[in-house]
Amino acid sequence: MLTVEPATAADATTILALRHAAEDWLFARGIDQWTPREVPLTTIAAQIDAGEFHVARYGHSGPIVAALRLIDSDPAIWPDQDESACYVHGLVIDRREAGTGLGTLLLEWASEQTRREGRSLLRLDCAETNGALRSYYLSQGFRYVGRREFAEGSSWFSVALFEKTTDR
Repeated sequence: MLTVEPATAADATTILALRHAAEDWLFARGIDQWTPREVPLTTIAAQIDAGEFHVARYGHSGPIVAALRLIDSDPAIWPDQDESACYVHGLVIDRREAGTGLGTLLLEWASEQTRREGRSLLRLDCAETNGALRSYYLSQGFRYVGRREFAEGSSWFSVALFEKTTDR
């Protein structure tokens, strides 16, 4: 049984290791999504302290197999904020769990949490050129709602924006 719980300070290095593995996997395949080593441990720790990160385990004491941030605003990516939305960021899964449906379970969990908070939209984004991830989000019930460009010289990729209703 999958357990999703708030991350603790002790989880920061594991979350970062999962992210590094994902960054390396993406980079090796030429997929724009995350720039390798762009997020330092101090950022992960601060996001944990802010109550943003959650970790997933099979059972209550199993190893962490995935993590994600669920936040209530995202002005850097979604400048036109909507108080009825929550935003998923940093969704990362242990590469050994790829293809098992774990991503679907985490997105369902995030949708349920969003609904429980009385919000009607779950939003996320991905690099605009990441066709496989764009297709995955569409298959998970998200709809494409636009794109976000960043200033020339920015280290961020242009992103595709997705949202789905939580049926609150």
